[in-house]
Amino acid sequence: MKKDNSTLRLKIGLRREVLLRMEEEELAPVVMETHGGLGKVGDACYAEVPAGVVFEKDPEKAALLARKRPTWSVWESDCVRSLRNGVGAHLAVNLLDVDPYGDPWPVFDAFFDSERPRAPVLWVAVNDGLGRWIRGGHAWKSPSLKTVVAKHGNDLYGKYLEIAKELLAEKALTVGYRVTSYAAYWVFGKGDKSHYSARLER
Repeated sequence: MKKDNSTLRLKIGLRREVLLRMEEEELAPVVMETHGGLGKVGDACYAEVPAGVVFEKDPEKAALLARKRPTWSVWESDCVRSLRNGVGAHLAVNLLDVDPYGDPWPVFDAFFDSERPRAPVLWVAVNDGLGRWIRGGHAWKSPSLKTVVAKHGNDLYGKYLEIAKELLAEKALTVGYRVTSYAAYWVFGKGDKSHYSARLER
């Protein structure tokens, strides 16, 4: 099945905004990109970033990323499994770019649960694909949303952007981060994705 990348322009805009905010704080970005794909977002946003880690399961795409980013660590692997095993812990990542086709929360769990250096400030940029479940009334089917559904009910569509902030804050707090800024919006259409970014500080 061909994956929908119709939100590419918006994804790039969100990440460029994060990079601008980091520049204002005089933070040199150290990027972890959990789903590299063909590298289109990276080409537009991270071409000048010297230090980073990128994951991609597809061998051909991973090889392409290795050619595009010779100074990065490129892993042909499942990011969740790799993160749980501490991959990428040689860098104190301060920009976590999470762009799965669907559920982003296992990625955050793996990142926060693993042993790795923690930057004082961590920015995150997320493309969340759970909207197709939420809008269809199937939030209860998502393992990541079971506790959310128990608390808020199954009709999450009008609440999810704020719920995503709450989930992120809960998971980040396990390693001492608090959310100091957050921005989110829905991208309507095929897949009903949500995009959000946040600044976390220890």
